[in-house]
Amino acid sequence: MSDKPTGLIEPPAGYADWLVELKTRIHTAQQRAAVAVNRDLVRLYWQIGRDILARQAEQGWGAKVIDRLSQDLRAAFPEMRGFSPRNLKYMRAFAEAWPDEEFVQQVVAQLPWGHNAVLLDRLPGPNTRKWYAAKAIEHNWSRNILVMQIESRLLERSGKVATNFDLTLPRPQSDLARESLKDPYKLDFLGLTNEAQERVVEGALVKHITQFLLELGAGFAFVGRQVLLNVGGDEFFIDLLFYHLKLRCYVVIELKGGKFKPEHLGQLSFYLTAVDEQVKHPQDNLTIGLLLCKSKNKVVAEYALRNVNKPLGVSEYQLVESLPAELESSLPSIAQIERELGGDEEEGETEE
Repeated sequence: MSDKPTGLIEPPAGYADWLVELKTRIHTAQQRAAVAVNRDLVRLYWQIGRDILARQAEQGWGAKVIDRLSQDLRAAFPEMRGFSPRNLKYMRAFAEAWPDEEFVQQVVAQLPWGHNAVLLDRLPGPNTRKWYAAKAIEHNWSRNILVMQIESRLLERSGKVATNFDLTLPRPQSDLARESLKDPYKLDFLGLTNEAQERVVEGALVKHITQFLLELGAGFAFVGRQVLLNVGGDEFFIDLLFYHLKLRCYVVIELKGGKFKPEHLGQLSFYLTAVDEQVKHPQDNLTIGLLLCKSKNKVVAEYALRNVNKPLGVSEYQLVESLPAELESSLPSIAQIERELGGDEEEGETEE
C-alpha cells in the first residue's frame, strides 16, 4: 500500500514560493518565542538572586537558606530545572554583578543563562563583562566560542594594531577598520613551531581556514590564496585575499616570517593599488592591507606608516601559546568548563 497521501491536488502557480515564505515566517516566530522565553527566564533568575541578596542583607539570613530554598522550590515546581543550590548561588552572584534591572532586561537577558554564568565565572568587573556580552550578542557566539574568546584575551588585542587608518580612511570607516583588526593574532591552532616559514604558515592557514576566520573576527570572507595580479605583463601573487562584509572592502594579508621592516609596506601598498584598479568594484571602499609578521618594533611600524597613502596595518602573529607551561597546564579546557557549567544537567543549572 502506498504511503503517499491521497486526494492532494497539484499545487497552483506560486504555491512553492508562498510555502517557502510561510516556513520562514514560522521559523522566525519560533526564534522570537525562544528569545522571549530566555529573556523571561534570565529576568526571573535575576529577581530571585536580588531577593536572596536583600533578605540576607536585611534579615541576616545565612548561606544555608539557599539549601532550604532549593529544596522547597524543587518540591513546588518538580517540572522546572535550575533550582539547585549551585544555580541559586549563580542567581545571587548574577544580581550582585548587575544591580540595574533595566540593563539586565535590555542587554544580558539576550544571552542564554549559560553564557551569563561564563561571564560571571571568567571575567572580573562590569566593564569587561559588558564588552564580552555585547560581542556575544553582536556575533551570536555559542558558549564554547565565548569561552575561547575570553581565554584568548580578545578584548586586550582588539583595536591595538598599528595603522594609518586615521590618515587614509574617512570616519567612521577608520574606527570600524581599526576595531576589525587585532594585535597579536594567535595562530597556535596551526600546530607549528616558531621556526615555521612563511609559505608553511600560509598553507596551514588555508588548511585551517575556518579557525583562521574565527581568529580574524566577524565579517571576514575568504577570497583566495596566492591570488594572481597581472600588472603590465608582470605577474604578482597576493598571499591571502579576503573581503570584509561590514567594511565593504577587500583586505590583503601578507605574511612575513621575520621582524617587520619598513620596506615591507612598499610591496603591500603596491598590492593594494593593483586590487583597487583590477578587482575592486566601484561601490566597494578602498582596499585595506594587513602585514602579519613574526615580530615588530611598534615605534618603527608607526613611523613607517605615517607617510604611506594606502590604509595599512601591521600586526604580529604567534604560532605557539605564549603562556608559561606551568600556567598553561593549569588552565581548564573548554570541555572541562562545559562539564563544570553543565555539571548538574538534570537540573539545567546553566542550560542554553
